[in-house]
Amino acid sequence: MYAVIKTGGKQYRVQSGEQLRVEALPAEVGSAVSFDQVLMVGEGDAVRVGAPLVSGAQVKATVLAHGRGEKVTIFKLRRRKHSKTTRGHRQDYTEVRIDDIVGGA
Repeated sequence: MYAVIKTGGKQYRVQSGEQLRVEALPAEVGSAVSFDQVLMVGEGDAVRVGAPLVSGAQVKATVLAHGRGEKVTIFKLRRRKHSKTTRGHRQDYTEVRIDDIVGGA
């Protein structure tokens, strides 16, 4: 069984037992979180697509770790103006393990 969830402005296709990195969540390591914004649930040929969300569907997960991603360098150069700017950014993330998909097809 798989599901498509929405969190942090992004959509993820998840299955039970897999690990993924999502945008930072305000949860402690080891605590359980649930994703209520389920856009689609499927198992084999049986697929339920929400309009926009699947009613009664929920994805339960466990928080494994928090971290910061790789550094991204932003460099701006305005030619012939003697102006340049260098900045860096590291995005926070939360690593979760998908435990269960409830309310499936």
